[in-house]
Amino acid sequence: MAGESLMELELGAPSPVDAPLAPTLRSSFDRLASGDSAALEEIYGLLSRELYGLALWRTGNASEAEDAVQEVFVRLADPNLDLRRVRDPRAYLLTMARRAAVDRLRSRPRGESLEDRVADFLAAPEEDPSLVVDAAAASKWLKRLGEAQREVLFLREYAGLSFRRIGAVTGVSTFTAASRHRLAIRKLRKWMGVEK
Repeated sequence: MAGESLMELELGAPSPVDAPLAPTLRSSFDRLASGDSAALEEIYGLLSRELYGLALWRTGNASEAEDAVQEVFVRLADPNLDLRRVRDPRAYLLTMARRAAVDRLRSRPRGESLEDRVADFLAAPEEDPSLVVDAAAASKWLKRLGEAQREVLFLREYAGLSFRRIGAVTGVSTFTAASRHRLAIRKLRKWMGVEK
């Protein structure tokens, strides 16, 4: 089964992964839908880093990722956008960011190379130095993965989405999202020398 459409995301139930964020985001969405423009800044504060991370992983270019996030918030500020129908604001905004990033990729001249990925999202917790990964090496390994695998890895490991939600955001089935994640993890572990 293919992933959910943007309309289905609007009407779907919120993901349990973002339960602590959901009430605040829902409240901000409701206030924005009612015309409170200050809510847009709250939404930006809650999700801009995550949207930027997804756009950066998708485009490989910091400037294009910033533009994609800006495009999301310009669209979100449109008073004609009916936000009351959105049941899962986080998945809805991640989908918008992904689509904006993909549009930027499509408009690139053929053969343009990608910059190295930013490793901000690879930072390990300071309390466990054994988990620290060399950012330059990690960036090279991630660059070797296909775009679809990188994207699923980001959405699962850093955004914490379920495979069902990843499928909805990327437009693939839950099974395909899980398979891409499993393959990405297997490749990374092999390249890191963790398994053969």
